[in-house]
Amino acid sequence: MDLTLATSEADGKTIVAVGGEIDVYTAPRLRDRITELVAAGTYDLVIDMEAVEFLDSTGLGVLVGGLKKVRAHDGSLQLICSQDRLLKIFRITGLAKVFVIHDSLAAALASADAS
Repeated sequence: MDLTLATSEADGKTIVAVGGEIDVYTAPRLRDRITELVAAGTYDLVIDMEAVEFLDSTGLGVLVGGLKKVRAHDGSLQLICSQDRLLKIFRITGLAKVFVIHDSLAAALASADAS
């Protein structure tokens, strides 16, 4: 399984829709995309993980690294994830307390307006 990345804009946020597997082989592509966006001055990211089928520790590391990058610019990195098996990974690792996780794009964009 490969990794698909699609970037779009909505309400001042940049959404990166991720599909497939985020693992040791594909995670560098996601890391590179986040790095490119931050380098271009994009600091408010929403990572849409609804089409992600697998996530390993390398993928988690990329997400944490991305969060650190945007926070260095007073930005934010929020996740969209409603899949129980992925949410369980975030809970077990304690990262559910680190990331703001929404169950839909609409919820992520609504929270952006409130903050």
